[in-house]
Parts: sequence; structure tokens; C-alpha cells
Amino acid sequence: MHTVSNLVKVTIPSYLESLPIPDTLGGWFRLGVKDWLALIPPTLVIGGVSYYSYYSYQVIKKVRNGMAPINPSIRKDQPKVVDVIDIEDINGKQAFCRCWKSANWPICDGTHATHNMLSGDNTGPVVVKFRESK
Repeated sequence: MHTVSNLVKVTIPSYLESLPIPDTLGGWFRLGVKDWLALIPPTLVIGGVSYYSYYSYQVIKKVRNGMAPINPSIRKDQPKVVDVIDIEDINGKQAFCRCWKSANWPICDGTHATHNMLSGDNTGPVVVKFRESK
């Protein structure tokens, strides 16, 4: 913990104090090459933090507005995921995934239970029953 404390209280303030940041607008034009090179690392850090903050904000905004992708990993290389299942291939009943998280997609494997517990959602499978006509 001493290392973190020293970093925050001593090292970072000393580093920031040593940066060649001019007091006036005209001072920026008088900076030398070494001064500009010294400003690159903090500029990259500020840019990276700003980018990831903005990106995270946009993702959260999409999720809140219901615009986030539903499909997290099923056949992402295809433009549209479509499956045709012949009703005659179903013996009795079959549960089909609606949460897009099943490892055996399109067959439901119960993964929605964990998803529901973690997210507060209430999704479940589509159950198709097949009855032979008499």
C-alpha cells in the first residue's frame, strides 16, 4: 500500500509539475521538440481515458434504450441467423432458446436461469409440443 500511496502523493504530482505547460497561449509556440515529446505520454493517457469513458457511456446508453445487440456470440459471421426446424423432427416437446446465450443454440440449455438471476430479467424458452393427430 505504501507504493500506491507514494505514487499518488509524490511521483505523479512531481511528474505533472515537471511538464512544460506554458502559462500563456503564446508560450505553446515557444516550446521545443523535447518539450513537445514530454507532453506526448500525458496526452495519450488523457485521450485513452476520454475515449474509453465515452465508449462506455455510449454502450450503457444503448443498453438503457434497448438498442444493444441481443445476440452475444451465435454465428456472428452471418448477416442474419435463421434456423428451420421440421416439426416432424420433434418427438414430444422441445424447448428453444430465446436468450441467445445457450451453448447448444437454438436448443435451450437453461442458461437463461443464470442470465435472469444476474440481470433481473425474466426470459425463458419457447416450448414447442408435438401431438400426433388421431
